Amino acid sequence: MTLISGNSIGPKPLSLVCRSLSTMLEAGVGIQKAFELAAGKTSDPRTRSAMLVLRDAVRSGDDVTSAMRARNGQFPELLVDMVAVGEQTGSMPEVLRNLADHYENNLRLRREFVRQIAWPVIQFVAAVLVIAMLIFVLGWIAQSRGGEPLDVLGLGLTGSSGAMFWLTLVFGTAAVLVFGYRVIVSNVAGREFLHPLLMRIPVLGNCLQSFALARFSWAFALTQRAGMEIEPSLRYSLKATANGAFIWHSDRIWQQIKDGEELSTALAGPGLFPDDYIHMVHVAETAGTVPETLERLSPTFEDQARRSLSVLVQAMAWVIWGLVATFIIFVIFRILFWYVSMIQGALDSI
Repeated sequence: MTLISGNSIGPKPLSLVCRSLSTMLEAGVGIQKAFELAAGKTSDPRTRSAMLVLRDAVRSGDDVTSAMRARNGQFPELLVDMVAVGEQTGSMPEVLRNLADHYENNLRLRREFVRQIAWPVIQFVAAVLVIAMLIFVLGWIAQSRGGEPLDVLGLGLTGSSGAMFWLTLVFGTAAVLVFGYRVIVSNVAGREFLHPLLMRIPVLGNCLQSFALARFSWAFALTQRAGMEIEPSLRYSLKATANGAFIWHSDRIWQQIKDGEELSTALAGPGLFPDDYIHMVHVAETAGTVPETLERLSPTFEDQARRSLSVLVQAMAWVIWGLVATFIIFVIFRILFWYVSMIQGALDSI
């Protein structure tokens, strides 16, 4: 996930535009006219404006890649890089069709993730709100009776101010974590720092690795079939993973290939690719069918990525449910001990 600026184009309009442009270019429509027609088909104003700007840039003599890069991050890096591949190899319709598939798959995965995580998140939010209400109500009751309010959490939070501080603490922390993550992964250096750390987390690491394998396989098969030389093909494919751990090792992998090592050996060096993947690449190298093998296996890796995402969501759901249960049990025991202390105090005074 990357940080999205205010003028960036979302994955849904990108998938529609890529699909439309691919169809028109395959039908022989000129690139300038294709951009103009694509602008008329989209309902997103940012996408419409971008298509018209690209049309004008191409009309004035610029190539599509340069025109996209000049839009200051409006187009994702993967799209720009793969369009560059399409322009260099003359396979723009195929590149755009594969990009459309890529963005549509991302949208489906995002919807599936939101669907699966929605109920646990609702439970967590409800638990936080219930605790805030308890802090407020118990403080109000104590104030109206002139007594000492019950500190539900043992943090000195009572009354309306305590409830507001509790909500700010929980939701503010969550917002800071989300924003901080997006800021860090919004550039390559941040991803190269964070992703290797995340890859070490068992469930999350497997999910990130599965997505990286699917994207690398798709990009490498596409660039090799298009006739791109091995170095840019490899670098584009590692960059297409959007995973800093893989991008970080681009120079090392290429240097090994440059020194005469096989692709499978070079990929095995950083320890990012699993053994079965390396074995399949080695067999394909022997037969001279690496692009065809990875293209054939790419849907399998995508299915594996979806299963990994499902496992990750289930793990996150269990974590959230565990937090909710912990909140409830903690509050129950705090109230119970409070009543016990009151009863004990009353008995001592007799």
